[in-house]
Amino acid sequence: MGRANDQVEALLQEYADLIAIRGEEAFKARAYEKAARAVGGYPQDVSTLDAKALLEIPNVGKSVADKIVEYLRTGRMSVVEKARTSVPAGVRELIAIPGLGPRKAMLLHEELGISTVDQLVDAIHQERLRDLKGFGERTEENILRGISVLQHAGEGRILVSAAMDIAEQLVAELSEIPGCVRCTYAGSLRRMKETIGDVDILVAARRSAPFMEALAGLPHTAEVIAMGRKKTSVRTVTGLQVDLRVLPPASWGAGLQYFTGSKAHNIRTRELAVRHGLKLSEYGLFDAESGESITSETEEAIYERLGLPWIPPTLREDRGEIAAGLRGELPELVTEKDIRGDLHTHTDLTDGLAPLEDMIAAAAARGYAYYAVTDHAPNLYMQRMTDEKILAQRERVRALDGAHREMRLLHGTELNIGPDGSLDWPDEFLADFDICVASVHSHFNQSRRELTRRLIRACENPYVAVIGHPTTRRIGKRPGIDADFDEVFKACARAGTALEINAHPERLDLRDEDILRAKEYGVKFAVNSDAHATTHLPYMRYGLATAQRGWLTTDDVINTWPLTRLRRFLRKKGA
Repeated sequence: MGRANDQVEALLQEYADLIAIRGEEAFKARAYEKAARAVGGYPQDVSTLDAKALLEIPNVGKSVADKIVEYLRTGRMSVVEKARTSVPAGVRELIAIPGLGPRKAMLLHEELGISTVDQLVDAIHQERLRDLKGFGERTEENILRGISVLQHAGEGRILVSAAMDIAEQLVAELSEIPGCVRCTYAGSLRRMKETIGDVDILVAARRSAPFMEALAGLPHTAEVIAMGRKKTSVRTVTGLQVDLRVLPPASWGAGLQYFTGSKAHNIRTRELAVRHGLKLSEYGLFDAESGESITSETEEAIYERLGLPWIPPTLREDRGEIAAGLRGELPELVTEKDIRGDLHTHTDLTDGLAPLEDMIAAAAARGYAYYAVTDHAPNLYMQRMTDEKILAQRERVRALDGAHREMRLLHGTELNIGPDGSLDWPDEFLADFDICVASVHSHFNQSRRELTRRLIRACENPYVAVIGHPTTRRIGKRPGIDADFDEVFKACARAGTALEINAHPERLDLRDEDILRAKEYGVKFAVNSDAHATTHLPYMRYGLATAQRGWLTTDDVINTWPLTRLRRFLRKKGA
């Protein structure tokens, strides 16, 4: 299940890591990293391309294309398998730890004989790492944090985007079966949590057997865990558990409400039912004394009978949504249709995969009123940006402005927040950009005080409109930086600087908990895709879901505003 692009990307990235571990040329590892990203972001499924067409993918040359063809024909990439044999398995285990790179992992193995995470933890507690070059007390702390992230990520959970791909495909296939009245996904996926443990699929039908048999027989199903009349559980070829429940059509609303959760939210609704002399279960809402059915066909009817408005699934986490509903104070949440533009995207001028014209055309196809191009500034050295390149791009952006159904173009940049909070260009140069996003891309291991001052200095710059991916985390791969974000939130509110909700499924940064806190300080937000390919622009849906989980409205999100209001916000920053 899923595109072959994802599988090829994973293999090429693994090969790049193995090259780095073995100490081979850095440019070779970098070349395979670029090829991996290019394949992952390519809009066409590589399994439909021949060898000649593969060469049209950016950063894919003949050698890489041959490896892709081999994988598509045999299911193997022999060069990766051979490289695996030359690197101890323990080292491969260690490089999965966020913050511990290939060379340090190899050094730990060669100098201290460490080949497991448990051995590494013991060595840190014994302070054995401190004698190695490049290691110290701060490094040990960061490795322990990385191990914690790795262990949490390893609890059988996958990114929301990966779960959504599977769930939507299953819903589409099950919906075609005769007798299906309704079909959707539920559980934590419907609540759009950032990671998903398993996928819950609900079907409303009078007969369950056809659906249970269909799920068990789908090509994506690797194992049937259990099969019954009401519930069947399977494991997909990717290892994800899928639970299918078939409900009577008359119980659809109650079942959907119950199986969406969360558990804490359901406890609150059941308590509320008891106070009304009712009993709520997955079968319906009943009179507690007589057992008479009150309602069950729709969620809206169930919530209404409890004295509540319908509560969006993204709010159902027992964070005060029941009390707010009873008071009539639930927020009117921002939705994807409210988004008027994307304010953080990249082209192949830096590390993007598509040319400017393609990115603009893809944004216009989404119906945006405005769209910002924000390629990396020069201090991210690997991008080799120059003043001349960015100014030439500005001329191209100006020439294309209005060419797509009057979608307006903004020319911006993603600046790098240096270790001291400084930026790539002086204020006089920044003044001519339409929008500046500033992000931390390096020196993640500074002290809490240094990181806090660094972010505050950047957000106080009069030309920085948005702080990009503020905590820098990558889910399951890199923990967020250790800054005092309450102080950062205060500074952003004071300076009128928006915080980004980065919609990339590997980031979703800020987290929903951070958003809730920042909102209390009066911070504004920008929900951006940070797209590096045309296929990344639809990631916006995941950022919007995270914004909803943070209780945000259109007034909180600057890229839901009309362009005139957005421009006033941006001009105020540069005043």
